[in-house]
Amino acid sequence: MWPELIATLPDAAPPASESALAACAAALGHPLPADLTGLLAAADGITGEYGTGLVWSAERIAAENLALRGGAGFAELYMPFDPLVFFGETGGGDLFALLARVDRPDVFVWDHETDSRTWVARSLADYLERSVSGALDL
Repeated sequence: MWPELIATLPDAAPPASESALAACAAALGHPLPADLTGLLAAADGITGEYGTGLVWSAERIAAENLALRGGAGFAELYMPFDPLVFFGETGGGDLFALLARVDRPDVFVWDHETDSRTWVARSLADYLERSVSGALDL
């Protein structure tokens, strides 16, 4: 599924190595969601039309999530981020996420101003297709 979808996307990186995926999961302390692992194994990051990270690389996923989970300032302002795996951005400060430890394919967007976490897509593939087509309503 991923190779066909990636072929339609604007700017996809080469596949992530198994060691990069393992390092990401180890840094987070839990496995990546299966869909995200599959996508990263096909493309280690996808850049959107204006340079936004539709899907970050495995390395950036680990770094961004660790920064958000470990930041003392974030803990005072926001609900915990541990249930989420952030993987991409809107370009305006809000971030896209999957659930970290629940086998559910839905994609959510986290609003950095209100701390809301809103459902936006039924799967990672749906998120990508709708992002590229402009049909993702935020």
